[in-house]
Amino acid sequence: MPECLNCGGSITKQYVRVFAPNGMDTVRVCPNCPGMVREGNSVREKKTSQ
Repeated sequence: MPECLNCGGSITKQYVRVFAPNGMDTVRVCPNCPGMVREGNSVREKKTSQ
């Protein structure tokens, strides 16, 4: 099962297919990383708490 590159949490292959950038086999940020967003090739904290 794929793992989130940020937190190491388990994610489904279907989630990867929908949310991973083309050519990647996992995601950089998952739903278990609520305060994080991906930006370009990196991961950063959200600018707002909403």
